[in-house]
Amino acid sequence: MAKEKEVKVKVGLSGPPPMKAGFQYVNPGQEDQMEISGYRPSLVRKVIVWFFIIITAGLLRLVFYWLPHIFIKCTHSKCSLPEAKIVILRDQYLQWFVSTVQISSKNGQPTTSAMKDGVAGIAFSKSAYSSNTPLKMADSKTSTACESEGRVSEVDRVLELTRNLVRYFITKRVKYIWDPDSQTFKKLEGLEKQTKCSYFHACKGLTYQQQQERMAMFGTNSIQIHVTPIIKLLFKEVLSPFYIFQLFSCGIWFADEYYYYASCIVVISVVSITATIYQTRKMQRALRDTIESSTIVSRLSGDTYVDVNSDDLVPGDIISIPRNGCFMQCDAVLLTGNCIINESMLTGESVPVTKTPLPNPKMSKSQEDILFNLKDHAKHVLFCGTHILQTRFYGSQHVKAVVLRTGFSTAKGELVRSIMFPKPVDFKFNRDTYIFVGILAAIAGVGFIYTVVLMVQESEAFADIFLRSMDLITIAVPPALPAALTIGIVFAQRRLKKSQIYCISPRSINVSGTINAVCFDKTGTLTEDGLNMQSIVGVQDGLFTEELHDIKALPHDQAHLLHVMTACHSLTIIDGVLSGDPLDLIMFDATNWELEEPGEEETSRYDMIVPTIVRPKGSRSSNKELFDEEFKPMHDEIAIMRQFTFTSSLQRMSVITRKLGAPNFELFTKGAPEMIASLSKPETVPSNFHEVLINYTKHGYRVIALAYRSFPTKLKYTKIQRIQREQVERNLTFLGFLVMENRLKPETTPIIHKLLDANIRTVMVTGDNMLTALSVARECGMVGENQRIILVQAFPGTPGKKDPWLEYMYTEDPDDHGHDKSTKETKISMPFDFHTDSYYHFAMDGKTWAIIRKHFPLILQKICVRGTVFARMSPDQKSQLIEVLQELGYFVGMCGDGANDCGALKTAHAGISLSEAEASVASPFTSKQPNIECVPTLIRQGRGALVTSFGIFKYMACYSLTQFVTVLILYWIFANLTDFEFLYIDLFLLTSLSVTFGYTNAYDSLSKDPPLVSLFSVAPVLSILLHMGIQTAAQVFCYFNVQDQPWFVPYKINEDDDYTSYENMAVYVISMYQYITLAIVFSKGRPYRKTIFTNYFFLANLFVCIAMTVWLNIYPTDEVAEFFEMKPAPSIPYRCVYLGIAVINFFLDYFLETFIIESYFVQERVQCWIEDLFSNSKYQYEILEEDIIKDKSWPNVSSEETLAQAFERLDSQQVRDFDQSSLLSSLLDSASETQSIRSLRSLEIETSQRGPVFTREASNVSDDIYIDNDDESQLIKAVSPSLEGVDMFPDLDLEEEVTNTSATNK
Repeated sequence: MAKEKEVKVKVGLSGPPPMKAGFQYVNPGQEDQMEISGYRPSLVRKVIVWFFIIITAGLLRLVFYWLPHIFIKCTHSKCSLPEAKIVILRDQYLQWFVSTVQISSKNGQPTTSAMKDGVAGIAFSKSAYSSNTPLKMADSKTSTACESEGRVSEVDRVLELTRNLVRYFITKRVKYIWDPDSQTFKKLEGLEKQTKCSYFHACKGLTYQQQQERMAMFGTNSIQIHVTPIIKLLFKEVLSPFYIFQLFSCGIWFADEYYYYASCIVVISVVSITATIYQTRKMQRALRDTIESSTIVSRLSGDTYVDVNSDDLVPGDIISIPRNGCFMQCDAVLLTGNCIINESMLTGESVPVTKTPLPNPKMSKSQEDILFNLKDHAKHVLFCGTHILQTRFYGSQHVKAVVLRTGFSTAKGELVRSIMFPKPVDFKFNRDTYIFVGILAAIAGVGFIYTVVLMVQESEAFADIFLRSMDLITIAVPPALPAALTIGIVFAQRRLKKSQIYCISPRSINVSGTINAVCFDKTGTLTEDGLNMQSIVGVQDGLFTEELHDIKALPHDQAHLLHVMTACHSLTIIDGVLSGDPLDLIMFDATNWELEEPGEEETSRYDMIVPTIVRPKGSRSSNKELFDEEFKPMHDEIAIMRQFTFTSSLQRMSVITRKLGAPNFELFTKGAPEMIASLSKPETVPSNFHEVLINYTKHGYRVIALAYRSFPTKLKYTKIQRIQREQVERNLTFLGFLVMENRLKPETTPIIHKLLDANIRTVMVTGDNMLTALSVARECGMVGENQRIILVQAFPGTPGKKDPWLEYMYTEDPDDHGHDKSTKETKISMPFDFHTDSYYHFAMDGKTWAIIRKHFPLILQKICVRGTVFARMSPDQKSQLIEVLQELGYFVGMCGDGANDCGALKTAHAGISLSEAEASVASPFTSKQPNIECVPTLIRQGRGALVTSFGIFKYMACYSLTQFVTVLILYWIFANLTDFEFLYIDLFLLTSLSVTFGYTNAYDSLSKDPPLVSLFSVAPVLSILLHMGIQTAAQVFCYFNVQDQPWFVPYKINEDDDYTSYENMAVYVISMYQYITLAIVFSKGRPYRKTIFTNYFFLANLFVCIAMTVWLNIYPTDEVAEFFEMKPAPSIPYRCVYLGIAVINFFLDYFLETFIIESYFVQERVQCWIEDLFSNSKYQYEILEEDIIKDKSWPNVSSEETLAQAFERLDSQQVRDFDQSSLLSSLLDSASETQSIRSLRSLEIETSQRGPVFTREASNVSDDIYIDNDDESQLIKAVSPSLEGVDMFPDLDLEEEVTNTSATNK
């Protein structure tokens, strides 16, 4: 058997590259991982380098300006990091950064003499740390003790290790400090790392000395966007390689007396530089005005709050959040009170979010004091840049927060840094342009040698040899090439704007033209934003009742269904408008109830939190005079006493309520059906639960499960406020389903079909239910009617007993595939006995993704090649999916509408945000039309821009080579083109044609074949070579043909450099036609651009250029001929011969480009043959697809159970394998705010004194209606029998002073 040919795999790059041995890194294993090397000055090296800089007249220093890391390597010697004065860093995108290592004292003063010998001058003392705050560190013993109590943070440790001096450098606006223990630089972190949760609650504010030390360490709390001075921008632009080459070219032309052309180039360059500086400063000012902000905040200083500027905040400060809200200027951890916040700046979703206080582990002995984790505790963090709409707390007490991070370390700062230092667009076309320019430079080198040899043989003066040879280089390498390549992108950006697609990264437009896979979010992207109430399906006696479409028809014995809909939500009133999650709004509006929240007056009066109340509309009159002694409260009035907010990890939310007049509290829960069923009593869940659920979700309905639990009458209000959600969200009574319809947007299905017809993969990645996602995938056409979906389910196994395994099953009726059997995969053996259909789609959820990603990475790649539906995916998992697709070689687009999609939008090659929020700055593209019509529009325009860039590059390359050939021919007789001949070609023909060239719009439909992305593919290279062969042949023919004419007079060399001659006329006239011909031939139409006949500017330009050229050729006036220094042929018929040659030249070029270069033989057969011959390269996804087609034994599909049975088994497996550590973390995270024990005890004592009397003023209800003097003896048993005997809560201090309220009894 012949050995198979080895295949090189082309993969995309994502994530940090693997670390290499012998190299040091900062941020190892993270997205911003960088290699780091240390250098110190070397006098010998510096002298040698400056010697060569002087003898090269500063040119070497200019090269070093472009490559500063090379300059450091040449003038400094490499050393270890402890001795380094300068560090060089290289990131994963091969970008280099140079930073100076600085040393400052603890008060921030720079130190220059402390470090004379390596790091010997730095003293890391551990002297006493005098402070009366929880941050004090005293000696090492005290430090250890405090550490064990969770009262020491990583910031304290850093400050202690750098007691006297701190050694650091700054790159990308991030500060890295020297860590003497690990002997490397580490990113300066705030309190978000290595800090226990109890630390924040132990904070009492910072002393002045501590604030100054932390200010020196962290800098001011501001995100400063510097507007670069004009003089600096001017030098930066002028010293760029492009303008240096322009400056060199103009110098040569002025020296050669090409005054007009050189002057025009200077004027154009000045205008271009001025426009660039203006645009740069305009964008910098706009970014600065948008980003920079500061305000006055209340900071705790001792026992009082002092107003300070937000720029003065440092990590560890305690601030007070104003009641009427504010814009956060730092990241902070909420300690007390609730905050309703708009995080659209970060998430793109304007839905108000409730932030709750960080749980205090010291309040319960059952809680472990875990480390603070920014991701897990995000619902307790107020992020910089977000808008706090309002706060809630009782009395005059403050809503307190501890400053976590400041400046560029905040969430807003990281977003700004991603804008200032974007991920470079690593596009093959861009890389190939540099290589091609290098080839043109090599060709210019050949011409340079040709010119030198030719002129030396004729004993020409050195000055003439230098000018002629240098002039040839400026011809072969077109100075206008970079500007010309941006023309297509500029016009594409304008057309996208007209289509209401806004782009903040123009370089991404060309990349979007290569997209061959698009990931879509479901809700709000493929489907409508809003939901429509469809029905309620109740449960009675363990059986589903008849579906009800009218909530008013609910029977009295199912009143709990109505109550859970009215109370279990996170709605709030902001500026008089009911606001919150759209699903909650629709659910609540359907009940025809109303919501009432306490005002500031009520909360102050009773020194406690007054509950939110819901009741039927019209049940209360707003007239205060109607209340008298005979007034009786409505029993349908419900107070929401406690709220456990929705979290995607728990897939549910709950509220603890008390009905007016009821003796006990009740818990109402809603969430994912599978999760609610697993938390409910088995006897209350109908046996056909999964069948009914699948019946709805298969038809695309959104299904929410509802449940409740009644607490014993002895459960106290104080315990309700401190109990953990996992202790009450169990043993629920299952109530039924809330069914909502989530319609597809009318544009979705046609667009999906349009993409699939263009061979562009479509993938759904959503946080919604799997069954709903499968239904939507079928309905919108991602999965064809006759195509099958294989559901992949992963089971984690058990430690030491069973390895993780995978199961595959069809989502359709198993009777269609009765020959298949169940099979399992383990990490050890994966038997494949049976084959599936030749084409199928995979579907999986987030839990399965996590298991496969950890245990079956190779299987994950194969699944991603055919994966179409990814449900219940977290935001991180969405980004991971896109990274895997990129690693497989796909060019991935992502389209989403907000909160869960921001990371994926950043990760994709082209992210399209459908959100109008400020978070869209994180996405390269933002569509103002809230549907996916923008996706094919962007791909079409991207393809059009990419093909335009290809065409312009080929045009510029052939233009420079054509002119290069013209000059070489004339150099043979020591002649050249005249100044105005150059001017006509370069300014009139080239500039106008290249600009209008890119004005052609993109084609209306998407082609099945994507455009080329490499300039070194067979077609572009062959096109340039063959076209240049034709141009050269035509010029050579005209050059020799004119010499055969009877009236021909040879050119004679003269001292005045008068190049008027018949030879000059012959090659110049034919070359003018050739420039026009090349512009027409390279301006391609279908299938990526419209025909040139739709580009009226280009047609008008062609008409003017052709008319002018024909006039110069056939019948120029004597004045015009003299102006151009051209010598027309005396014979008019002979002049017409050049027109005929030009026509033949055009048809040859057109035939070559249309019928040869674009033929299937060249584009496919020759291209594949060349790839197999030289590169042997395929993308990873192509190889895997071939393997899947060949391997009929994978995957083995189960058919022994129904889809409902599989989900039921998966749910039970997940319940049994519930991770205890995750439970503990969620227990800590899910706690609501820590109430004031003093106020609660005061309320209890006051209530017991008044007896069972309620208090009401106007239509506002005080908490004492719902709270009685209960006993707490039944608490543990009532909450959970398994926790009996566990001391969950600390004892209350009965000796605390009672705070009397001003409430009066009526």
